[in-house]
Amino acid sequence: MVQQPELQETTSPQPIQRVLGSLSTYRWTSLGALVSLLLLTVANAVTPQLFRWGIDRGIVKQNLQIVFYSAGWLVIAAIARGVFNFGQSYLAEAASQGVAYDLRNQIFSKIQNLSFSYHDQAQTSQLLTRVTSDIEQIRTFIGTSLIQVIGAVVTLITIAVILLIMNWELAFITLTVVPISGWLMARFITRNSKLFRQIQEQLSDLNAVLQENLLGVRVVKAFVRESTETRRYTARNDALVKANMKTIRAIRNTFPFIFLLSNLVTLAVFAYGGAQVIGNRFSIGELVAFNSYLVLILQPILLIGFAAPAIAQAMTSADRVYEVVDAEVEIHDRPGAVPFEICGGRITFENVSFRYPGATTEALKNVSFETKPKELIAVLGMTGSGKSTIMNLIARFYDVTTGAIRIDGQDVRDFTLESLRTHIGIVFQETTLFSGTIRENIAYAKPNATLEQVIEVAKTAQIHDFIASLPDGYETIVGERGIGLSGGQKQRIAIARTLLTDYSILILDDSTSAVDAKTAAQIQAELDELMRQKACVTFVVAQRISTVKNADRIFLMDKGRLVAQGTHEELMQTSPLYGVILESQVKQKENK
Repeated sequence: MVQQPELQETTSPQPIQRVLGSLSTYRWTSLGALVSLLLLTVANAVTPQLFRWGIDRGIVKQNLQIVFYSAGWLVIAAIARGVFNFGQSYLAEAASQGVAYDLRNQIFSKIQNLSFSYHDQAQTSQLLTRVTSDIEQIRTFIGTSLIQVIGAVVTLITIAVILLIMNWELAFITLTVVPISGWLMARFITRNSKLFRQIQEQLSDLNAVLQENLLGVRVVKAFVRESTETRRYTARNDALVKANMKTIRAIRNTFPFIFLLSNLVTLAVFAYGGAQVIGNRFSIGELVAFNSYLVLILQPILLIGFAAPAIAQAMTSADRVYEVVDAEVEIHDRPGAVPFEICGGRITFENVSFRYPGATTEALKNVSFETKPKELIAVLGMTGSGKSTIMNLIARFYDVTTGAIRIDGQDVRDFTLESLRTHIGIVFQETTLFSGTIRENIAYAKPNATLEQVIEVAKTAQIHDFIASLPDGYETIVGERGIGLSGGQKQRIAIARTLLTDYSILILDDSTSAVDAKTAAQIQAELDELMRQKACVTFVVAQRISTVKNADRIFLMDKGRLVAQGTHEELMQTSPLYGVILESQVKQKENK
């Protein structure tokens, strides 16, 4: 399992308190649910008194008119109960949907703003579970469990007062079940909070296996690993079932005692109350009403009991959701940050060292260089030499560990992130396309771009002819993650997408690795003039020396250090490592 990023200790209120505090946004809806709940309690409390009135004054005294009156009022009370029950359920659900809506937006917005370092360590499945399952647990708590608990408490207090007024001796017998049940449920929640967190984590692990297999289904089939992956998924599924069974056993060890207490109290009331009726100290109607109230006071206890697991799960889920919401955004605007507006083309690395979070070795070690205006810089080196790290630091996807990066003499950390990244056009090594049309993907960063502008950059990226050959042209729907397109086609769409932006600094991070050498050369030829005209400086990370021969300077990276720099001809004469790389690529080409 990938280790989750450590989260800051905060002094903020308890997560469940924050969830309840979010109801203030929907105060009128919540107030309406509460009023409906109080009216429902009144209707429930009145109903047994109508029975008592109908029995003692009507049936016992054979007064048919009172019987009809009591029956009519019972019908009205039943209608009122139905209306108020619907009202409190509907309004509580509306408030819960609103809170869930806000939480989903809040956590999604936070995920968008979290730094690369967080996403490097966080499991996607964990984040998906928190946005879906955990928020649904919170919504269920607000929409169902919370209103049940509040209703149960209000009903308990109301009915307890009525019972004490009617018959304090029977009331004391009845109310003994309340503190005992409360203690049992409090113990259940405190003992099993970790268990409910474990269930959510097991669900995340299960989702992780599912996600990996959906993304890597071709690899699974290619290596005939279907049975192995099925066993791996089954193992995670078994772990989830075992965790759920633990909660069932915990419920089994608590709630049967509550049910037993409820039955014993019912028997005690029936016996003692029956004796009082026989002794003429209690009327039949009062005993019927008391038994009705007994149901009303036992029902809330059972509702609280059934709500206890949901409350425990909601507390755990709220904790997990707010862990993400409260996660520190490591890369952010400094106080007094200024917009990045004009690029002169002088990018300076001053003794820059960098270590990725959780890594034991530095990815860059004391790297220093300075670019010139309109310069085309190629960055070359073996895998893991630090090429892409340099690109990530310029755009402030990470901040340097030591040293400084400056643009025209000003530290990149002094610019606002939005303005800095808006003026940096970057094509990543790993191509990501979104569901939608090819035109929408190319115009992703500039949705209002005209079709002519889209076609222009597509031609530069050598992808226009392919798009034009499709039945729907630029309106062709791209499959999930670009499925249906080759790696080279996706890379060229990504290049076109970047060229359409208002970039001042252009970064191409091994952007033609999936493109054949001939097409890569054509793209490079189209880009050369464009890059020198529009970009104040261009960085090209490449594996093939043939694609960067025309660069103004080539930076040669090795194990995180800048070991050589110069033109192709200069490095041929001065750098043994450059010669070794070139020789290996020439031999590779000859062997094909």
